[in-house]
Amino acid sequence: MNSNHFVFDWQDLAFSSKKPLNRLRAIFIMAPREISQARFKQLIKTYLPQGNIILGVAKETYVLGFENQPQFKLQSIDTFSKIIDQVNNSNTKAKIYQLHYFQREIKYLFEQLDFKKVILINGSWQYAWHTQAPYYILANRHITYEYVSPFGDEAEAKVYEKKLTPLIKSANPIPKAKLTAEEMMQKAIVASHYSYDYSFQTGTVLGKISSNKKTYNLITFAYNKVIPYQTYAMLHGASREQNFSPPNDLNFYDTIHAEVMLVLQAQKKCIKLSGTTLFINLLPCPTCARMLCETKISNIIYANDHTDGFALQLLQTAGKQINRLVINQIIH
Repeated sequence: MNSNHFVFDWQDLAFSSKKPLNRLRAIFIMAPREISQARFKQLIKTYLPQGNIILGVAKETYVLGFENQPQFKLQSIDTFSKIIDQVNNSNTKAKIYQLHYFQREIKYLFEQLDFKKVILINGSWQYAWHTQAPYYILANRHITYEYVSPFGDEAEAKVYEKKLTPLIKSANPIPKAKLTAEEMMQKAIVASHYSYDYSFQTGTVLGKISSNKKTYNLITFAYNKVIPYQTYAMLHGASREQNFSPPNDLNFYDTIHAEVMLVLQAQKKCIKLSGTTLFINLLPCPTCARMLCETKISNIIYANDHTDGFALQLLQTAGKQINRLVINQIIH
């Protein structure tokens, strides 16, 4: 059978009949982040016996909101072409179809297509899934969804992190140099891109103001690191999503916060914190603010607010100078 028979594009379907897809009553795998051929075969063995599969194929290269970040690269369909052709040319009743779309269109797919089930591969979207509009569409339409890992097992998850570590460092250089306040904040944002936390990436850099009072000497940086290893939450599922945790809930999260990581690094490297300035892309949470109150860091400069600015009062009462600095672009 012609392989084009199995390929659909939402651009063609958006304003035409949805019957060609709806009559399949298929299991839909939403466009996934990178997965191995071995993991794809596992998914096929699991879901193909249950019926037709529609594999989502994003037209972008990276998860929306994580552009140019190696750990959030989307899957190229070319990797699986031979496997898909083998299935579709076999005697199996169920087949594998493709649906190409832009990620911003996913809510329209969920509104207008009748999927038997939706498979969500961890790490294939930004922010907690249950806080987004597509989740509510699935819930209101009573469409079952299931979170699954992008990895076949723990060994594969750890190998993946090890493989990507040098790529992430190369894509996000943070040299020790004299930088303006705006450049320091830009580097804090760059530091956040080391994180695998797809709920929110936080980055921080530590500096000491130069004698000219116009630039800072960048000392070190940190980010909210998923523990016990960076791919852990993708393998096992993000705790926020597993527990339907609201955005500001501190009971369920998978990372060591960036501020904690920075203080731990300073301790390990014997970095003196007295008179330093911490730049961070997100106002510290109340827990981290309490910790910072007990350090000798003098100044804290942040970009984004949250939790009604509760940490501001804590830090100011502790004698910290705290300011907000909003920048428009990132310079690598």
